[in-house]
Amino acid sequence: MEKGGYVYIMTNKNKTTLYIGVTSDLRSRVFKHRQHFYPNSFTAKYNLTYCIYYEYFLSIQEAIKREKELKKWRREKKVLLINKLNPAWDDLWEAINRW
Repeated sequence: MEKGGYVYIMTNKNKTTLYIGVTSDLRSRVFKHRQHFYPNSFTAKYNLTYCIYYEYFLSIQEAIKREKELKKWRREKKVLLINKLNPAWDDLWEAINRW
């Protein structure tokens, strides 16, 4: 049985920087970002601790394909995508953590 995957977007308190990532375990991955588990990572450097968007895919390959697509987009298009599902750019961690 194949494990699904997630594409997610992290940002900082001031919502000035966006990071797009992919994972098969969203809860664990967002937790690690929030804790700066990898202190030399991009998300730690820019203090990206707010998960503001995610999509689920049935396969990790689909998620990776979507991640590559989103990373090519200009910021304006990413903002429109986020605004469709999370117009206030609320941190989704509390909902994710309840899984």
